[in-house]
Formats: sequence, structure tokens, C-alpha cells
Amino acid sequence: MAVRTDSEIRAVLFDIDGTLLVTGGAGGVAWQRAFEQLYGVEADIAEHTDAGMTDPEIVKIVFKEVVGREGSAEERAKAIGCYLEHLPDTVAESEGYRVMPGIEALLPELLERGVLLGLVTGNVEAAAHIKLARGRLNRFFSFGGYGSDSPDRTEVTEAALRRGELVSGGTLTDGACISIGDTPRDVEAGHAAGIRVVGVGTGSYSVDQLRDASADWALPTVEADFPI
Repeated sequence: MAVRTDSEIRAVLFDIDGTLLVTGGAGGVAWQRAFEQLYGVEADIAEHTDAGMTDPEIVKIVFKEVVGREGSAEERAKAIGCYLEHLPDTVAESEGYRVMPGIEALLPELLERGVLLGLVTGNVEAAAHIKLARGRLNRFFSFGGYGSDSPDRTEVTEAALRRGELVSGGTLTDGACISIGDTPRDVEAGHAAGIRVVGVGTGSYSVDQLRDASADWALPTVEADFPI
């Protein structure tokens, strides 16, 4: 499919972890501290979850596989709240935190071209902004869809699109919005929500894997022929 021109694409939705930045494991450490504090268990998130999961999915899996039972809705909400209490410290402490190649140049360039920027992330909204703050990236994004909207990434993407419609005055129709993510889940969710997806190989998956997942574009980084 041909790459659209500047005037045709009017908004881009960005995933956070592995796409905009990596926290160097800060999220996993915050989850570990939360479950240690609340339940006295050692929760190694990487052993139980996959890249691209939403925070509600993560907490549900940790209850089942680490705590050993289904947590109630109230317990899961409390665990997320405790995670958020720890996250600012773990992000600030992380020696591996970094913004991904090309992002710091791309975001202001897109804004200068009049392209709206949004978020589409499995992070609950507060966690998203905590992670973005260290890299001074919050200032670029005017709307988003978050794991706090739904545990389902397609519904998260749909929430972002609805908010983008409001911000844009109803102009994000007929392919005017695309998304960018680093996992097959990002690709699947974008397509299910009716938009095209840039797969970027800066996370846990290679360019070939993202191409196999039917990404409309598959790039090693956003520096390589970003489609706007």
C-alpha cells in the first residue's frame, strides 16, 4: 500500500514501552515492590507476562500465577494503586531508562507539520505519564487511550481514536490516523480498530516478526523512512 502524504495522515498514536522509550525494568521493579508490600510474594513480571499486555492484564495474571488465586476487583485496583506509588521512584532510579532512537527529533517535527500526537498504551494513564515525564515527552501528546480504559488493547485503541476525534474536531476519518508500536499486539489492535500500523523493531520483536504480524510498515527505528 502506498505511503500517504503529509496532508492525508493527520494524527499518529504512539505506544510507550519499547516504542517511545524503555524504562530499564522500572515497571517490573514497581510491580515487584507492590506485591511484596501487599502480599509478601516475589513477583517477577517478566516470567509471567508478555510485551504489549495492559496493566489490568498484568495484575490479573500475577494474582493467578504468583499470589495463587483470583484477586477481586478491589484487590486488583489496590495493587495497581500500590504499583503507582512505587513507579516514580523506580523510574527515577533506573539506570537503563532511555528514549528510543529518533523519537526526540520526530515528535517536534510531526507537531510542526500539524500532525496531532496521541498515546495508545497498555499502561494505566497515571503510569503512562510517570514514564514519559523523565524523558520530558508528556508535552507532545494531547490525547490517548490507556490500560485504565480497558484491559483489551483494541478497546484501548478505540478509546484513543474517540478522544482524537474530539481534539481534532472530527477530522480523523478515512485513514487519517495511524499508530506505531513494537509488538504484534499493537499491530493486531490497530487493525482491529480500523487503522494502519507502523511496527518498529526497537522492543522485544524484530522487523521480520512485525512484518509477519502484518504491520503496514515495519521499520528498525523511526529514523528509517517514517511514513509521513
